[in-house]
Amino acid sequence: MRIDVITLFPEFIDVCARVGVVGRARARGLIEIAMWNPRDFATDNYRSADDRCYGGGPGVVMMIDPLRKALDSARKASGSAQGKAIYLSPQGTRLDQAKVEALARRDHLILLCGRYEGVDERFIEHAVEEEISIGDYVLSGGELAAAILIDAVGRLQEGVLHDAQSASQDSFSDGLLDCPHYTRPERHEWGEVPAVLTSGDHAAIARWRRKQSLGRTWLRRPDLLARLELDPKQRALLDEFRREHEGKTTRDRDSGSGE
Repeated sequence: MRIDVITLFPEFIDVCARVGVVGRARARGLIEIAMWNPRDFATDNYRSADDRCYGGGPGVVMMIDPLRKALDSARKASGSAQGKAIYLSPQGTRLDQAKVEALARRDHLILLCGRYEGVDERFIEHAVEEEISIGDYVLSGGELAAAILIDAVGRLQEGVLHDAQSASQDSFSDGLLDCPHYTRPERHEWGEVPAVLTSGDHAAIARWRRKQSLGRTWLRRPDLLARLELDPKQRALLDEFRREHEGKTTRDRDSGSGE
């Protein structure tokens, strides 16, 4: 996969893309990431890539031509005109795992990072194929959002993760939150690892993990659970989790009231 990033701060993207899973994948040539600074395509001595807003008001707006030339250069360098141009914007479609998986199947993405008051609307209308938001809040620029998207998409590329099952078992991969995880030591002053996980019974472990995944989603993200059609086995596991949770809550309350 190739990802081109149009940004006024290419060094930020470069640093983020050199660490962790994506950094290792980049070093191995599994992901190619290139940065393009619109200021490099400015025509004045000040390398201007932004100007004041028409109609007045605070701030400046990124200009069409430096962005257009950066985009054209990214397409030319990639050897393909098919790269999907995405503008990271709070006005875009909310990024979720389904969107990440769809983008991960593409060969080429071009990410546009806005700054200041944003990007000239005419550029968005003519050159951008999709606007994507990482949440309902405002950042200083699109670089952090681009880094998040690169990480989410990059880790799904074939050969990037050491264990191919890791991605398929992540939260949201099946519409549910992930189950709890534990490691050594088995016994600690803060508690013990659930016995089922040390039993060696793979069927029982799989069942426990599924029940915990359903239960956590019910507790923490009921909105996700409402979108799913649970089969009878899943419903039975969720009912079992609810009974256990309610029993634990009652015991904790009774214990607290007796002190």
